[in-house]
Amino acid sequence: MSVRRSKVLSVSIDCPSDRVYAFVSNPENFPKWVTSFVRSAERTPAGWVMQTTGGPVAIEFVPQNDFGVLDHVAKLPSGDEVRSPMRVVPNGDGSEVTFILFQLPEMSDEQFAEDAGMIERDLETLKRILEQ
Repeated sequence: MSVRRSKVLSVSIDCPSDRVYAFVSNPENFPKWVTSFVRSAERTPAGWVMQTTGGPVAIEFVPQNDFGVLDHVAKLPSGDEVRSPMRVVPNGDGSEVTFILFQLPEMSDEQFAEDAGMIERDLETLKRILEQ
């Protein structure tokens, strides 16, 4: 097993961390800020499903917690699972949101860069929404 290439993406948001956490941890809000590929979110008997540009993706977060941990698993239409570490931490009176992107084995360097760009844009969208 080799270590995968990764990239830490983050954004500072002028909004209290508890408010940021509440917004981001609610899957219903994904279509509002993860605009690069999420089209809608639906709670099903089996859990949350995001309709994306690549098909339906089931998503499961770690349980609600006081540490700002938003780690989640996305179950892709292919059956593959993608684990994504994510955090909201206090930054003064505001927040820092971090996301770690891993380059999957089948992902080209170009696709990795494209995915990083999408996540950066989504984090900026999150910032705009929460700073209104």
